[in-house]
Amino acid sequence: MGRKKDDMTAEAKAHTHTDPYSSMLSRFHAAAEKLGLSPDEVDILSRPSEIHIAYLPVAMDDGSVRVFESYRVIHSRALGPGKGGIRYAPEVNMREVMALAAWMTWKCAVVNIPYGGAKGGITCEPKKMSVGELERLTRAYTRAMAEVFGPDKDIPAPDMGTSAREMAWIADEYSRLQRGNYTPAVVTGKPLELGGSKGRVEATGRGVTTVILQALQRMGRRPEGLTAAVQGFGNVGSITARFLSQNGIKVVAISDKTGGFYNENGILIHQAIQYRDNHGGSLEGFKGGERITNEQLLTLDVDILVPAALEDQITPQNAPNIKAWLIAEGANGPTTAEADPILNEKGITVIPDILANAGGVIVSYYEWVQNRRGHYYTESEVQDRADNTIKQAFDDVFTRAAANKVSLREAAYLLAVERVARALRMHGKY
Repeated sequence: MGRKKDDMTAEAKAHTHTDPYSSMLSRFHAAAEKLGLSPDEVDILSRPSEIHIAYLPVAMDDGSVRVFESYRVIHSRALGPGKGGIRYAPEVNMREVMALAAWMTWKCAVVNIPYGGAKGGITCEPKKMSVGELERLTRAYTRAMAEVFGPDKDIPAPDMGTSAREMAWIADEYSRLQRGNYTPAVVTGKPLELGGSKGRVEATGRGVTTVILQALQRMGRRPEGLTAAVQGFGNVGSITARFLSQNGIKVVAISDKTGGFYNENGILIHQAIQYRDNHGGSLEGFKGGERITNEQLLTLDVDILVPAALEDQITPQNAPNIKAWLIAEGANGPTTAEADPILNEKGITVIPDILANAGGVIVSYYEWVQNRRGHYYTESEVQDRADNTIKQAFDDVFTRAAANKVSLREAAYLLAVERVARALRMHGKY
C-alpha cells in the first residue's frame, strides 16, 4: 500500500528548492524520514487537502471591470479548522500560497493550538486601488469562498496587503450570506468594535521579540548593548524593532521595499514608524540613517538579524556573508532550504519562522475563542496568555533540539510534523 520509503526519499531529493513550497517540502521530508512516517502519511501531508481558485470580476472606479485571480488553500485540518491569512500583492501565486498554508499547519502545531493550516491570496496591487475598489474585491472574494470559510471550517486573518479593515468587510459579507446572523468568529484580526481582540496588532512582533529574549537567556547573553538589523518595516518588522529597542537592543538598520537605512548609533524607531505612517506606508526619504540596500542589511556586522519581509531572502549566495549570530525569522520562509546547512556550519542560531512569528496566530486563536464565548479579555490577559504560550513552545523546541542534537528549525519541524501525524492517525482511514 502506497510507495516505499526509498521512493519517498528520492522524491524529497528530487525537489530543486527553487520556490518557497519546495523549501517547505524539503524540511518536511527530512522530518518525516527521521520520525519514520509511513508513505501514506507523507503522501497526505506533502500536499494540500484542498485548493480553491476563483476569478473575481470587480467594477473599477473608472467604469471598467477587472478580473482578479484569487486563491484559498487548505493544507490540513488534522488538528482543527483551517487557519491563515489573506495576502493582497502583485506577486501572489499558487505555489506561494501552498507554502504559506503548509507553514501555518506546522506553526499551529508547534505552538500547540487546535488549528490546521490554510492561506489565501489575491493577485493585485492594493496600493494602486481605491478603498471602494478594495471593498468590492474583498466582498467578491468572500462570496466566492463562502462555502470554504466558516468558524469551524476555515478562519482567515490579515496578511501582507490586508488589515483589520478587510477583515471587517469579510465578516460583514459572510454574515449577510448567513441571512444576517452576525458571525464574528469566521475571521480574526478584526477591529475591536467588531469583536477583535486587544493585543492583536502587536502580537506577531511581540512574539518575535519574546523568542529572541528567550534565546538570549538560554545563551547566557543579556540584551543590553546588542545590535540588530530588521529587514521589512511593515506590521511585524516595525513592532519587532520597537520592542527590541525597548528591551535595550540597539536597532542599527531597518528597511522596506524601497531600500534600507543604517545608523551605527541606533535608529530612533518611534520616529521611523511616525515617518512611515505619514508617508503612505513607505520609508522613502527617511533621514534617520545612511542609505543601504536590502541585500546590504542582511550582511551587516550585527548580533541579531530579523528578516521580516518576504520569502527567500537568505540564500546560498548571501548566507556565507551573514555576520549575525542569532537570526529570528519574522517573515514566513525568509531562508531557503539550501541556505540552512551554511548557517548551521557557521554556528548561527536560527529561530525558525514557524516558531518565531507565531505570536499572531496565537492571539488570533484567543480572538476566535472570545468570539465563540462572548467574553473578552483585557489586553494584559491576552499578552500574558500569548507570552506563556510562545515561551512554552520555545522551551519545547529548544529541549527537542538538545535531545536530538539538531538545529532549532529541525526540532520545530520534528515537533510539528509529529503532532500533526499523530492527529492524522487518530482520525483513522477513509
